[in-house]
Amino acid sequence: MPEPLEDVLGRRPVRGSRLAFEGRVWDVRTDEVDLGEGGVVVRDYVEHTGAVAILALDEQDRAVVIQQYRHPVGALGWEIPAGLLDVDGEAPHLTAARELHEEADLTARSWSTLVDHWASPGGSSEGVRVFLARDLAEVPEAERHARTGEELGMPVRRVPLDELVEGVLAGRLHGPTLVIAVLAAEALRARGWAGLRPADAPWPARSPGRRRRV
Repeated sequence: MPEPLEDVLGRRPVRGSRLAFEGRVWDVRTDEVDLGEGGVVVRDYVEHTGAVAILALDEQDRAVVIQQYRHPVGALGWEIPAGLLDVDGEAPHLTAARELHEEADLTARSWSTLVDHWASPGGSSEGVRVFLARDLAEVPEAERHARTGEELGMPVRRVPLDELVEGVLAGRLHGPTLVIAVLAAEALRARGWAGLRPADAPWPARSPGRRRRV
């Protein structure tokens, strides 16, 4: 019987590298990559710090979703709370707890690792870890985060997981992390949540990108 499929981590030799563009949140880097028999190729990619996201489920199996304007695609998209891994030394599950507090005014007593993915491995180093958060509680009004920019007036809703699954399969919902999280949660729920990993599970595929607080 063949071994289960597993991505093989290992960077090919880089013969040259330069910063092609330095942005506020992420950079674009140009590398000369030695592929052995395939020769040396030039690859441009977004050098990304990585991110976390949270599928927060309440006792009625409703997921917390937020709506934000995303300029590159020109749309108000429904997403799950998420944020950059931009604080040196902060464990990913603690970043996730902070983002859930800031974006959804919620805390959670139960945390698990739901799924890991690469956002766009052909063009970005961004790795994303999605956490499952349960046993939710509202943040007191006086302790809530003051939202600005794209988050100002951001709608926050609780939607049944089944409804989100239908929205994904019908092509009404497009955010990649929401799609991945919802379908992963549906699969795990059907198994009685067997297979969930601890919140601090190893993450060897995490983005090696820079860390900077913006």
